[in-house]
Amino acid sequence: MLKAISNSLSTRLKHWIPDTFVFAIILTIITAIMAVTLTDTSINKVTDDWYKGFWMLLEFGMQMVLILATGYSIALSPFISKLIDKLATLAKTPGKVYLLVMFIGALFALVSWGWVVLTAVLARELGKRVDGIDYAYLVACVYISGAPWVAGLSSSIPLVLNTEGNFLISTGVLQDLIPVNLTLGSLLNYCYLGAFVLTFPLLMWLLKPKTNSSTSMGDLLDDDHREMKSVAEEALSKSLNGTSLSDRLNNGRWLQMVIAIAAAWFIFRYFLKNGFDINLNIMIFLFIAIGLIAHQTPMRYVVAMKRSCSNVSGIIFQYPFYAGIMGIMMFSGLGAVLSNWMASGASIESLPFWALFSGAVINFAIPSAGGEWAVIGPALTETALTLTQGLPAEQIQAYVARIAMATAYGETSSNLLQPFFLLIILPIMGAGVKIQARDVVGYLLLPFIYLFVMSSLLVTFVPL
Repeated sequence: MLKAISNSLSTRLKHWIPDTFVFAIILTIITAIMAVTLTDTSINKVTDDWYKGFWMLLEFGMQMVLILATGYSIALSPFISKLIDKLATLAKTPGKVYLLVMFIGALFALVSWGWVVLTAVLARELGKRVDGIDYAYLVACVYISGAPWVAGLSSSIPLVLNTEGNFLISTGVLQDLIPVNLTLGSLLNYCYLGAFVLTFPLLMWLLKPKTNSSTSMGDLLDDDHREMKSVAEEALSKSLNGTSLSDRLNNGRWLQMVIAIAAAWFIFRYFLKNGFDINLNIMIFLFIAIGLIAHQTPMRYVVAMKRSCSNVSGIIFQYPFYAGIMGIMMFSGLGAVLSNWMASGASIESLPFWALFSGAVINFAIPSAGGEWAVIGPALTETALTLTQGLPAEQIQAYVARIAMATAYGETSSNLLQPFFLLIILPIMGAGVKIQARDVVGYLLLPFIYLFVMSSLLVTFVPL
């Protein structure tokens, strides 16, 4: 029954879900109308806020382009191709591939949400090698496997709460840091991780399309990608005669190895000094070092990066539109108005659910956990402090931590319906493949409902 519902939703939603850019335009208009009607903001002020926000994600957008390109370029190397060949021997059927992708993706996500790039690379290569895989469903598995990032080492909101001088402390909302043992190390977070790992692979197994009705990656390939040369072959084809100075520099190994060794030495010293502190910049630098070593020559790396960058247009021009929506929410005060409205009348028992609900709703307009917490965090934290007046300080801290994690869980649940982060996966899995977000979203609706209900029950009933 679940499988039939999932397949039906996938078929129907293809006709209803527009392109991700159209989604961003519609969301911009809705957010602007709400800002004008629900706050004291004028139309002129809304357009000013939109323009001001338009440039807020430029650094983040460039980081996304680089992490996608550098991560995908590694997959184009012979070494990684052979490694994935070995992994393919562990998953020789579509069902096993879906499960493997879910488990490995969840492990990667716990290290960093940006490692969904590696999951996408693995899934794409498995999609080539294993017959009978429904490629759109495989993309959905990759996307869903990234959900545990919110409970892992790169979870934005818990890290902000444990950062000296964070905005809640500097504005006087909080007096002390919230240590990570109350957020990432809490019983609630362990229950969230356990529930995801134990139930989501089973859910995706139950929802998987029938093999005889699947559309494989081979069926979706563009014509000009069916007979593509290898990276090494294309690099060699660019040579003049193989003996000229330019050819020796382009195809020699020593220049690239010098840079690769220098990068590797810096990375070694970075982790020696900072411990397991992973951020986007060090991840990109690590991917570059690995790519340089894996491709060995400058020309091979150039060819690999050219192919890797060929499908990132969605990030380049759509991220500023989402940043504009974020600007309207932040600078007009709309985000605070909505969070106050949703939390008004909440009790100490119900506030965690309303924080989760707020996180899920606001995420459509501010698809960034850290940015969202900056907008709705103060209101939710003040409400939590009001409701817990008179309790011991330890319980107050634990309750505020729960509200923060509930907001984070809500944000990550509605990511399944928010195409913003799908733009990170599609450039890799969609390179040379005729697939769009609307082909995938139908497979995400039931998992979203399940994740939202699961998270709601956990934040409400797991004891502090």
